[in-house]
Amino acid sequence: MGTRKKGLEFAKHITEIITKSTGFESHLQKVKIVDGGDGACTAELKVDKDHVNLYKFMHGGYIMTLVDMITTYALMSKPCHPGVSVDLSVNFLNGAKLGDDVVIEANLSKVGKYLAFIDCTLKHKKDDTVIAKGTHLKYIKFD
Repeated sequence: MGTRKKGLEFAKHITEIITKSTGFESHLQKVKIVDGGDGACTAELKVDKDHVNLYKFMHGGYIMTLVDMITTYALMSKPCHPGVSVDLSVNFLNGAKLGDDVVIEANLSKVGKYLAFIDCTLKHKKDDTVIAKGTHLKYIKFD
């Protein structure tokens, strides 16, 4: 199967999970999964009023949620159970304002026997200015 087709099928699958969710994933309903598979996931988001703080900048807690979820989706594209978070770290480098278009890219950097390391970058779609960089360490279990 071609990489592009696999990525589109992965994006469709993750979008279905988000759309049908009545749990925490429902916070991602405005996130569009645009590509993924083989340890990667790419998403886009137009910053909306639900995502910002009092100053109309994307809330740091929402950025942490994006890093957590998009890295987990990248991991889910590999044949393992994504398990639980061991460590989640985000460096906030620039702001994103209400109405900005943001790209979220997550890539699996290493998989060990019990742990997976996933990197994530949020950037402005218009000029690739980095908004935040995150790392996610997850306990994993192979089926």
